[in-house]
Amino acid sequence: MNISQQQVSQTEIPQFLRKKTKTSQQIMYQRTFRLDIKKTLRTVHVVGTEMKMILNRSAPPNTKFFSVKCSPNVRCSVSPVPKETGKLLPTPLHGNSMLLVTMDAASVSLNESKLSVMYYGSSTEVLAKAVLHLTAVEISLDVDADRDGQVEHNHPNKGSWTWGPNGHGAILLVNCDSERTFGKKLDSEQDQISRVSDLKDMSPMVLRTRGPAELPEGYKLVMHTSKGDAESLRVFRTESPAKERNTLSKLFFSSFVVDYPLVLSSEVLSKEVPYIGGAAESNFHVEGLRFRDKDFDGLIHINLSLLEPSAQGFPETPIFTDRVVFKVSPWIMTPNTLHPIEVFVCSTRDNYDFLKGMTKLIKASGCKVKVCYEYMNRGDRWMQDELEFGYIDSPHQSFPVVLDSPRNGHLENFPYDVLLGPDFGYVNREAIDEKASSLDSFGNLEVSPPVTVNGKAYPLGRILIGVAFPTTLKGRNMTRVVQEFLWAQEVQEPIALFSDWLVVGHVDEFMTFVPAPNRKGFRLLLASPDAGYKLFRRLQSAGHGKAKMFQGLGEDQEITVDEILSDEQLQAENNYVQDCIDWNRDVLKRELGLDEDDIIDLPILFQVLKGEEEEEEEVKRAAAYFPDMVNMIVLGKNLGVPKPFGPQVDGHCAIEKEMCSLMEGLGLHCTFIDDFASYHKLLGEVHCGSNVRRQAFPVKWWHLQP
Repeated sequence: MNISQQQVSQTEIPQFLRKKTKTSQQIMYQRTFRLDIKKTLRTVHVVGTEMKMILNRSAPPNTKFFSVKCSPNVRCSVSPVPKETGKLLPTPLHGNSMLLVTMDAASVSLNESKLSVMYYGSSTEVLAKAVLHLTAVEISLDVDADRDGQVEHNHPNKGSWTWGPNGHGAILLVNCDSERTFGKKLDSEQDQISRVSDLKDMSPMVLRTRGPAELPEGYKLVMHTSKGDAESLRVFRTESPAKERNTLSKLFFSSFVVDYPLVLSSEVLSKEVPYIGGAAESNFHVEGLRFRDKDFDGLIHINLSLLEPSAQGFPETPIFTDRVVFKVSPWIMTPNTLHPIEVFVCSTRDNYDFLKGMTKLIKASGCKVKVCYEYMNRGDRWMQDELEFGYIDSPHQSFPVVLDSPRNGHLENFPYDVLLGPDFGYVNREAIDEKASSLDSFGNLEVSPPVTVNGKAYPLGRILIGVAFPTTLKGRNMTRVVQEFLWAQEVQEPIALFSDWLVVGHVDEFMTFVPAPNRKGFRLLLASPDAGYKLFRRLQSAGHGKAKMFQGLGEDQEITVDEILSDEQLQAENNYVQDCIDWNRDVLKRELGLDEDDIIDLPILFQVLKGEEEEEEEVKRAAAYFPDMVNMIVLGKNLGVPKPFGPQVDGHCAIEKEMCSLMEGLGLHCTFIDDFASYHKLLGEVHCGSNVRRQAFPVKWWHLQP
């Protein structure tokens, strides 16, 4: 076939083999091939790619012209396009003459296609001939690149990852649950699949091939990844035939299986995978091992290469590589505005009344009650401080994941021993080079409802943590490893608040969120000494200055409204506290895009206590003067509020009445829980002593634009 009169072929290129350039144009995957005039060559060609042959390399001396002949299913074109030379004349050879070769379909047998190049001298005498036999195969490594739960064939963007509703790139979960209920161990810590049920926590990947029954001798398919990425993944292969595997799945889905050999891991960076022959699919399962963190952005790349044998004594060389990309799901927190599922609370020898009141409220709210008994909690009642519930999500699987705090109190084994299980994950961050402080307890870790700030949307809200004031040389902070973990999740950009002014130092001591039927769908509740003094002055002016607080708790506890208002030291302490809260108020308004109408001030007083000595200097920090109502539990429209034991007016607590008045306008119902002796006196309240697991967001994190 003389192609000297033909234009360069515009062969249709499968999308998955096109590469994007900076101008968004797409070019074909190219491979350079060297012809040989001394011997007949044989090679494998991947359908959808292009072979580029620099003709001058193999041309004998004094070559002036060339011609090409090829089988019908081989398409050839010359670049640059030659000028007209007459129908009977061969094509002139130039220093930059290239032969571009493509094939449209896979071969049925080996070496079934042929291409030959004839070289001519100045008088068109034949100087040499190069012959090439071709075997065409189709190869595609496929993932769920469009995030619809299905592994599509040849997605054009499987090798890159972008955010947004129209983004692309596969999703990977950290396999941080445990299929075992006894002798628990994180699935990610096992280098084998012990139960088929574990496969649903992994991302599917399919190798699709088409071609002859076997590859030519010496050719092989190899799956490989980088050393850095290998630390974050494992890849398993399904060894059973598809029909047999489906039967096993139906009959023994949770049974022990041995037909999923390990392909890639931190110890195995590359491995040959079988070429089955004909039209075939091989199923692989990709397991995530690490959450995003300071040194890991969550992106993972897996490659599949076709290797060609070289001369004896030399290693094989790659002639084609396909690549897919995954991004690890972030750990996502859930705000108070999401629907509650179950509530965890401790049982101790002194909290019977508290537990009774909480249980009644929880059941009335339609939630499950999960009690951690004393044999497990060993007297540690601070369920909120020990752990934080979140979840991970992908198109094919989602499950809750508990973040275990570095506080390591007597509840330290509860998240792992009790919560970890099938489809319930576990992650922790331990402080190694720094000492954990009270600010590492997760009463100091909250998340806002969804907000929009200066046009930027945060559909999953923003994380809130408490730290020392930025200019403070001395003070407590959340450990660096926890902060770095939270920042690395990307989708709930953290906000740092000033909480070190508190004895315990937690953000849940002065703020919370409740659902609302209007405006932004929520209200920010802030503790407010100013609101507390305003209420007491109103009571005093109405003739209730002798009304007593803390009635029923013992005469030594009781104090009148007049006595509180006349205590100048207490007033000075609360002025300081109000300044601290106002600083946080301004930060929250700015970082969450809030107006004053989005905030409700709750009447709460504080007192300054002598704290621990830090470098021989006594530090004074604040704690709630009476039960801190902002430290509540939010269960839909029901609020479990610490009973404040406020001044009794006409047989009713004036503070409770004020609280109900503020909340009823939002359609919320307050239930006041007596936590005075069992929690408040220990510097905690209802929220500190409970923890709520909530439904996941309906919004998919990969639709965001961080």
